[in-house]
Amino acid sequence: MPKKEYTKTGRSCRVTFELPSEVGVQRAYLCGDFNDWDRTSHRMKRRKDGSFHLTISLKPGQQYRYRFFLDDERWENDWSAEAYLPNDYGGEDSVLTIDAL
Repeated sequence: MPKKEYTKTGRSCRVTFELPSEVGVQRAYLCGDFNDWDRTSHRMKRRKDGSFHLTISLKPGQQYRYRFFLDDERWENDWSAEAYLPNDYGGEDSVLTIDAL
C-alpha cells in the first residue's frame, strides 16, 4: 500500500509509491488522474535491488486513480493498492484515497 505522510497543516499529503523488483523492468512511470495520465512526467527511481519508488504530494479529501506504465509498453496495477475500480478500457485502475484531516 502506498505510504502516506500528511503535512502539519493538513493541506498536502506526501505519498510514496513502490514497485517491487519482481516486475523485472528497466523503466517505470507513475500515471494517474493527478497528472492527466501522462506517461513520462513521473518517472520512478530505481533502487539497486531493482525495485522502484517515487514520492509525490497530493491534495487531501480526494480519491485518485493510478497505474504504472512499464518499459514504455505495458500498464500494470499496483499490487498493494487500497482498492481497484473498473476503467473505460476493460481493465481496472488502482485507487488511493487521501482523507481530509
